[in-house]
Amino acid sequence: MPEEISFLLLPGFSAIGFMSAVEPLRVANRFQGELYRWRILSLDGAPVAASNGISINADAAIAAVNDARTLFVVAGFEPLACYSRELAGWLKSLERTGATLGGIDTGSFILAEAGLLRGADNVTVHWEALSAFRERYPSLEASQELFEIGARRITCAGGTASIDMMLDLIGRKHGAALASAVSEQFVVSRIRQRSDHQRMEIAARYGVHNRKLIQVIGTMEQHMEEPLTPDRLAQEIGVTRRQLERLFCASLKDTPTHFYLQLRLSRARELLQQTDMSITSICVACGFESPSHFSRTYRARFGASPRSDRQVSGGLMPSKALINAHAGELSRQQQQ
Repeated sequence: MPEEISFLLLPGFSAIGFMSAVEPLRVANRFQGELYRWRILSLDGAPVAASNGISINADAAIAAVNDARTLFVVAGFEPLACYSRELAGWLKSLERTGATLGGIDTGSFILAEAGLLRGADNVTVHWEALSAFRERYPSLEASQELFEIGARRITCAGGTASIDMMLDLIGRKHGAALASAVSEQFVVSRIRQRSDHQRMEIAARYGVHNRKLIQVIGTMEQHMEEPLTPDRLAQEIGVTRRQLERLFCASLKDTPTHFYLQLRLSRARELLQQTDMSITSICVACGFESPSHFSRTYRARFGASPRSDRQVSGGLMPSKALINAHAGELSRQQQQ
């Protein structure tokens, strides 16, 4: 019998993340017959618009489905905007029947919010939402892997990583030869492993090639909450502070202190736009001395105060009333 895979598309879902998951299944069927079937679900059975505005017709509403063997929740910029007790209850009912549950792009937020991810589960999410995910679900170990495949949980960073995830699943079930043949149809030079980086390497991102400079930028990215002093950064890579400053000036036309500040401000903006964390909490998480200092620095960088920038951008999170309504239940589930 063909293996059936269901996709729950939430409004604003990532079109590329979804299509990159479906197309490998189509090509696998083209080569070896009907190995897979898929169906598209929406919350109410109506068509769903992706973040690019393209609408996809749904085969059914979630209320009409109680037999999914494998289900992927596909989300985008605001995954929790559509979260509800009804959705959580439906997912839990599938889990009780033995379904494998997955999340694509930011779909992992839905599974985590419903208490369907445990500390022992390996989970990933799109890198842009990774900081927000870690802040909201500190008991979960979120990785930067392209995808994570467990016994009954599968999560994926989305984008073209969905291709790699499906190729891995096809290879496990039907052999590496078929996975390679499917891969070639997408003009993919190689099948990426789960451990490949989601983002470009530091060298490519910043156009730098000095090994010590790459090392110190990596150290900065790992120490946002408690920023290291220039002297400590220099010590980390075995140079003097003056040598460190010369490295940054020569390769990035910047100072280490200013570059570090821009990294922390960018992280702050991610948290501001993608979570409902208080400005004070974001200030602490990004290593600023006080909310007033943070606000001044933020305005100088982005031309708007943190509060006004949040109001304009919206964000990933639902209303506080909805969060509070589920907080107690979520806490109990994660402790079980």
